[in-house]
Amino acid sequence: MNVLLTLDYMGTAYHGWQRQSNARTVQATLEDALESLIGAHVPIIGCGRTDAGVHARGYTANFRADTTIPLDRLPLALNAQLPDDIVVRNAEIVPDDFHAVFSCAAKEYTYTILNSHLRDPFLGDRSMHIPSPLDFGAMLECAAEFLGEHDFAAFRSVGSNVKTTVRTVCEIELRQDGSLITIRIKASGFLYNMARAMAGTLVWTGLGKLRSGDITAIIGSGDRTLAGPTLEPQGLCMTGVWYNAQ
Repeated sequence: MNVLLTLDYMGTAYHGWQRQSNARTVQATLEDALESLIGAHVPIIGCGRTDAGVHARGYTANFRADTTIPLDRLPLALNAQLPDDIVVRNAEIVPDDFHAVFSCAAKEYTYTILNSHLRDPFLGDRSMHIPSPLDFGAMLECAAEFLGEHDFAAFRSVGSNVKTTVRTVCEIELRQDGSLITIRIKASGFLYNMARAMAGTLVWTGLGKLRSGDITAIIGSGDRTLAGPTLEPQGLCMTGVWYNAQ
């Protein structure tokens, strides 16, 4: 049977999602927990790679295996084998042709910024600290330039091979709550470090280094050197995954 897992994890202690031979990863930890339950190694397909230090809430992954453990008990059984920073929330049977990556219609990432002259020790693993004051109004105005279908080559890091760098940004929302600024981006897909580069570019608008119209020009140029920096990983969290049937 084809089983879909939904899970949350703090990525601080992991070198990303994907299993690696010389580093601790979320995929390897989850696969090892599943193997301890069913007695065989089963590959688990995650909905996407997350970098070292990046978190996820509502991450999805599927595997194919038969198990005598009732599905409604499988999350509890897995959680008993997992460390506290990974929690399986749900398990369900999906059609045989379901694939966590290829069936995905859209994903959402949220980036959290602590814009304060002082660090917050309780947010150190979940936000990027930017002490310089940010112009939230400028960031809000410029964010809309990302909406729609564009070639996002200027907002990816080298390191992945893709057939096309064209993606569609469906939604982008900025919120400010005291010293916290969140940037939520929903798109048809994301290039390598795209969400962090988009967030970094919006930070540059907040610092006055870019102004209205500049993001549109950067998108058109395809030049990564013109966009803002790739922000630190700990501020990023995958916060949503949508499939064609949803």
